[in-house]
Amino acid sequence: MNLTTPFPAEWQARQSTIDGDTEIVTGPIREVGNHRELLDQFGYDPAEFEIAGTVNQWRKQQPDGTWLVSYFFKVQPIEARLDLPALYAAATTRKPKPPIKATPTGRITVVALSDVQAGKTGSRGGTPELIDRLAEKREKLATELRRRKPVSTVLAEGGDAFEGFENVASQMFTNDLSLAQQMDLVGTEIFEFIQVMHRHGHVEVGAVTSNHTAWRRGKDTLGRPADDLGLFVHRQVAKVTKAAGMDVSWTVPAEYDESVLLDVNGTGLGIVHGNQYRPGRAIDWWAKQTHGGQPVGAADILLGSHYHHLHIQPTGRNPYTGRTKWFIQCPTLDNGSDWFRNTAGEDSDPGLLIFDITEDGFDLQSLTVL
Repeated sequence: MNLTTPFPAEWQARQSTIDGDTEIVTGPIREVGNHRELLDQFGYDPAEFEIAGTVNQWRKQQPDGTWLVSYFFKVQPIEARLDLPALYAAATTRKPKPPIKATPTGRITVVALSDVQAGKTGSRGGTPELIDRLAEKREKLATELRRRKPVSTVLAEGGDAFEGFENVASQMFTNDLSLAQQMDLVGTEIFEFIQVMHRHGHVEVGAVTSNHTAWRRGKDTLGRPADDLGLFVHRQVAKVTKAAGMDVSWTVPAEYDESVLLDVNGTGLGIVHGNQYRPGRAIDWWAKQTHGGQPVGAADILLGSHYHHLHIQPTGRNPYTGRTKWFIQCPTLDNGSDWFRNTAGEDSDPGLLIFDITEDGFDLQSLTVL
């Protein structure tokens, strides 16, 4: 084909199969009417194969007014399609388990769900591996909660619950779920965690905005902080728990805020994603929140996410209670940040952080990573 307008190298024709997944870049061809034509052109029977995820394209108009388009898509056998559980299906097909009687200690267990980034693929796998990992964490959590027998629990969802498509260009080629599928999956997973925790009484959910789940166009954030798509998912889960008659409540940031403060047994628990501050600057940011009268300024414990590794630091003292203030950076649950490992040489195992807050405040000895 004689092209009058060059295409970038990454949009030239190529096809590769890695671990059973086939990726195709068509190179510049005439615009197709539907995705079935793409399968036909490359010899895939639409009765046996389908396009996985989204079809991306790079377009150039020719002097005669026609368009040449290079398409990128993934092909998978239909029988290998991932069957994502729908949120309402998960809520209606399970028989509720009986509640577990709490101990008289009055302790409340906090579960930090951080950086799940559903839809992301990496060195730890893709969506099937993520689902298995979260299921394993829930099993361990159920065992640990049976041992602790708290009077209630807190689910602290620290943001980046799904990967999105607007942070970096590579997401268009490496994600294995569409945006709608990412939101469906993470909503189901949040509900599954609430199911486990609900056996121990009331569940308080704290959720915040984050960079991956923000309403974005490329690097630019659109709308208000409250327009975060991760918070939208939480609103849908809240509808399901309410319809099911479950004792669950949500605390989310005010319309123009990005952090939240919960009162847990008289202890202020702050939650923020962490994209608001540079690496190693969380304490400085927290101190300025106090000066500015922001929600987490009054926190005794601040939970941060975003940086994908565990870090615990005592810092300052609450002038009213005399208790030490603690900053806790949560471990990740994602499929791996390989770009960071390749550039910085650092990596961290995934983990689910839990700890207790008693009437005496933060119980450091109870802190565990599952």
